[in-house]
Amino acid sequence: MKLRGKVAAITGAARGIGKACAKRFLDDGVKVVISDVDAEGLAATAAELGHPDALRTVVGNVARRADVDQLVATAVKEYGRLDIMVNNAGVARNRDILEITEEEFDEIIGINLKGAFFGVQAAARQMIAQGSGGVIINMSSVNALLAIPALATYAMSKGGMKQLTSVAAVALAPHGIRVVAVGPGTILTDMVASSIYTSEDARKTVMSRTPAGRGGEPSEVASVVAFLASDDASYITGQTIYPDGGRLVLNYTVPVKEK
Repeated sequence: MKLRGKVAAITGAARGIGKACAKRFLDDGVKVVISDVDAEGLAATAAELGHPDALRTVVGNVARRADVDQLVATAVKEYGRLDIMVNNAGVARNRDILEITEEEFDEIIGINLKGAFFGVQAAARQMIAQGSGGVIINMSSVNALLAIPALATYAMSKGGMKQLTSVAAVALAPHGIRVVAVGPGTILTDMVASSIYTSEDARKTVMSRTPAGRGGEPSEVASVVAFLASDDASYITGQTIYPDGGRLVLNYTVPVKEK
């Protein structure tokens, strides 16, 4: 219970990894404010997680600065401070790179990268005002390093996330704020089901590149987030930690046509 008494805000927490992070924090004695654009899903998650005295919800779109500011303001209003910010909200679209529209590009970059940038700014301003430091955790991906053509916009957004984490870590270190990222491999979430596990062949392809031989569970990512948020990780900043089942130690493969 090393995080007991802390206050955390999590974006994109109606389901998947964000929901798992909220559960882990609540179990560890953290007061949590969760946000999502899906109001119905957010309410259902709050009801499922329980902890009415330690959990609040804010409906919002991270691509809008005002919505992210409102999330942080709610944490301060309800619990007096903000110690941990998890910029988790993200979307992916499986699309041929030549078919990506301007609207699709703006959607992915707006949510995945701009939204995280707004989260870093809003959280850091509050943490600096408090004068006691804090931890900002960005949800990246192995796709920050891998080049998978069908997930081009997602990969670009996560590549940017890697640099956002690095530059923010340097900029905010004088204020006692650590900025780190978590880069999951294939985690069994709704997003993976809709954008990656699009067929049995697609699933087998992913597993052929995953030494652990299985998809990860959201709770396994939440465990890494909880570690990074704690003082056990006090000397880690500017880094991305990859819970990926061994994915990054393998090279990506391309189809080979017989001549």
